Amino acid sequence: MANVSVLGAGSWGTALSVLLHDNGHRVTIWSIDENEVKMLREKREHTSKLPGVKLADDMEITGDLESAVKDRDFLVLAVPSPYTRATARKMAPYVAEGQIIVDVAKGIEETTLMTLSRQIEQEIPQADVAVLSGPSHAEEVGRRLPTTCVIGAKTKKTAEYLQAAFISPVFRVYISPDVLGMELGGSLKNVIALAAGIADGLGYGDNTKAALITRGIAEIARLGVKMGGRIETFSGLTGIGDLIVTCASVHSRNRRAGYLMGQGMSMEEAMAEVKMVVEGVYSAKAAAKLAKEYNVSMPIVDEVNAVLFEGKSAKDAVNDLMLRQSCSENTALTWE
Repeated sequence: MANVSVLGAGSWGTALSVLLHDNGHRVTIWSIDENEVKMLREKREHTSKLPGVKLADDMEITGDLESAVKDRDFLVLAVPSPYTRATARKMAPYVAEGQIIVDVAKGIEETTLMTLSRQIEQEIPQADVAVLSGPSHAEEVGRRLPTTCVIGAKTKKTAEYLQAAFISPVFRVYISPDVLGMELGGSLKNVIALAAGIADGLGYGDNTKAALITRGIAEIARLGVKMGGRIETFSGLTGIGDLIVTCASVHSRNRRAGYLMGQGMSMEEAMAEVKMVVEGVYSAKAAAKLAKEYNVSMPIVDEVNAVLFEGKSAKDAVNDLMLRQSCSENTALTWE
């Protein structure tokens, strides 16, 4: 049994807290929001973000970051990606040398183009930083529906330790050394999911969705491999697997925001309606900057940015994607 703290009490942090508690670990949940701490203590569930998923009476809920971080076998960092760096900076004085931090959010910092694990390593250099990623909506993990994910870490020892901590009859965990590829897949799929949602909002069908998923993973893999990720990662759970579930699921906040924009809402109106952090909006500009820096063609990402930040209509964006210059599906395939 491990002594674990989950930092961030949103839907994903709450779901993982329940999973870890089910696995026999001693679990503390930390939130920066005093009202959220009070609600979790009194109601023993997150009534707005994960209703119906009960927290055990022996799970501690706290707003004290120092006590949540110190003397824990490992920490799960589950705050939304825009707040990862700031939270890591606050945690840093309390993190012991070699203490394991598992980041479970997905995103890229627009200003530095750093993945979340790199941000954490920069703020907490003494930590052993790992990531958990894959097709895993909190609503289903909280209900204990079968799910598969991947732990990425610098060392096999850390990966296997965390694999044993998280794996359960309803939560199968694989391990991988390709942390960069995993994080890029998990971050960039949110941008493609916005496009999939926009297409749904416009009333387009399954053919359109399949095209966006397939061409979306092609864009993600092109950039990811150029940056040093492994092609195998993008064909796995943290690549195409995560992209499929985020583009298709009713639980996907990115797809939902895209759908609302396809229906005519602005980006700001859609985010307000979703009422949760839509991480694809924060990753979209970073994805476009990375594509430019690494000289990689990412037309879907470009059109999503045009809709989000340049006032382009969703219908015009899809039309421009369809009417781009004709080309081969895969330039690696040639005629004899």
